[in-house]
Amino acid sequence: MSATTSTPAALITARLDRLPATRHIWVMVLLMALGGCFETYDIFFTAYVAPGLFKAGIFTPTTVSFFGLTGLASFIAALFLGLFIGTIAVSYIADRFGRRTIFVFALLWYCAATAILAFQSTAGALNFWRFIAGIGIGVELVTIDAYLSEIVPKSIRGKAFAFQQGIGFASVPIVAFLAWMLVPIAPLGFDGWRWVVLIGSAGAIVIWFLRLGLPESPRWLAQQGRLQDAERVMAALEAKVQAEYGQPLPPIGAPEVEDPRPGRYREVFSPEYRGRTIMLMVFNFAQTIGFYGFANWVPTLLIAKGIHVTQSLEYTFIIALAYPAWPLISMLFADKMERKWQVCAGALGIAVFGILFSTQEAAAALIIIGLFQTASNTWLSFSFHNYQSELYPTRVRARAVGFVYSWSRISVVFTSYIIAFVLQNFGVTGVFTFIALAMGVVIVSIAAFGPKTNQLALEAISR
Repeated sequence: MSATTSTPAALITARLDRLPATRHIWVMVLLMALGGCFETYDIFFTAYVAPGLFKAGIFTPTTVSFFGLTGLASFIAALFLGLFIGTIAVSYIADRFGRRTIFVFALLWYCAATAILAFQSTAGALNFWRFIAGIGIGVELVTIDAYLSEIVPKSIRGKAFAFQQGIGFASVPIVAFLAWMLVPIAPLGFDGWRWVVLIGSAGAIVIWFLRLGLPESPRWLAQQGRLQDAERVMAALEAKVQAEYGQPLPPIGAPEVEDPRPGRYREVFSPEYRGRTIMLMVFNFAQTIGFYGFANWVPTLLIAKGIHVTQSLEYTFIIALAYPAWPLISMLFADKMERKWQVCAGALGIAVFGILFSTQEAAAALIIIGLFQTASNTWLSFSFHNYQSELYPTRVRARAVGFVYSWSRISVVFTSYIIAFVLQNFGVTGVFTFIALAMGVVIVSIAAFGPKTNQLALEAISR
């Protein structure tokens, strides 16, 4: 079918892409972002409760054997093994049952598992419930990316992802602050690290109710052949936007038709998408080494430098302030700078600032460089989450993103043990050298093989 031949489904997406970014559009993005706050909180509390887990004698910073189950690496690996299962084996349900439905279901899943985790006292039990929570978080991560890319106009996709992650990353300084205050003590005789875990789980329930007001993706509905439902959602969206816009909506652009056939997993490796899939597999396996190599280990790396536990948590709280700040600042250029080059710039920053971080001893230098390292982390994160969700058609977006993203999840399962081994044998400098090499792989894969996506309709990119 010609790309210029109009169909009812193509017209739906053309109507969506022409919408101005009014308050209602940003409220939808905000609701997704608020849910993402607790998903991010859940992933990031690992680093900040680690000193409390060491103090309680449940885990140790390094492992007795390479795959030892009593080291912090096993706790990190359990989460990412769950994330791997959630992204590669379960995320397809968002293509089958809808973005909004799975969005809400996955949040309840990982909230319940995390609440149970807070009451465990053995390494085995903590690892098991961390794995179960990870499955729900894995599904949620993929669903958010698919949902957000489909429901905002093409002109603000970069800003929307930056905003979503900026709000989501606001939970990082919050969890860092709570850990700084609570981990060294035991309020009401309940270990501080347990309070940190429970607070995130309880708060997510509030967001669950807020997110019930979100509509289903009209793109997904149209792709499923549910044109009446897609029209109903689209008409309601247009009415709210026009009321806020105060004038007639911009004219509808030329419709970009997407193949209406049902999506299949094997399409990820079809001739049309094989190159992108292989590129993103390599990219994801490497990028997570930089992102989580710092995010999951920074308090432990500071302790390895001889810094006291309480000081380590104080420093990491200050460093964590960059998590929400940089994505929000990046909204100024998120749709002006080509997405693939933003991914590369973030990876380069991680490599450079990581090496500098490893050579510092003074508190001020560690904090300042740590802030730049964290900003680079977030730049890489929001730009690649946006980028990979743009590269596949609606019919397989969730399962395709889940498949390629799963390579980052399984990467952490193994690299957590590698980082623990490198830290024990080569120190903090060895860890950041390993991270810098991984960032080199990221830059080469995206710079050499990544297509451009800025200001293009999703249907045009995926074709």
